[in-house]
Amino acid sequence: MVKILFVCHGNICRSPMAEFLFKDYVLKMGKDDSFYIESAATSREEIGNSVHYGTARILDSYNIDYSKKRARQMTKEDYKSFDYIIYMDSYNLYNMRKFIGDDPLNKCHLLLEYAGLNRDISDPWYTGNFIKTRDDILMGIEGLYRYLIKNNLC
Repeated sequence: MVKILFVCHGNICRSPMAEFLFKDYVLKMGKDDSFYIESAATSREEIGNSVHYGTARILDSYNIDYSKKRARQMTKEDYKSFDYIIYMDSYNLYNMRKFIGDDPLNKCHLLLEYAGLNRDISDPWYTGNFIKTRDDILMGIEGLYRYLIKNNLC
């Protein structure tokens, strides 16, 4: 089983969107039994809150249930527990360092790396553009899935 943790600043916009879109994607591919997927925040600002209404609208449009999701902060234990820690922007990696220190096992990756892009996914909390965020996340998760399948990791 491949264990993936998606990470963003508050765990109410990008990382839960990635979590639930990826869960839906692997379900449709018939591979949901091969994955354990969660999301977390680098900050404590939104702990316990549900997903942002913009993310909720995106997930609702796919008929994806996210009702039990509450923001949580990542922990040092997450580095031990997850195979991949996928972050949305370089600032997330900077903040993750307080939990993980260095990344000796090379578990931490920018999501859009898997789409062949070396750029961040913009935070819709600031941009208001949840559609662009969704499009970027979809590119990233499709690339991540292809990478895992190609390398026989799931």
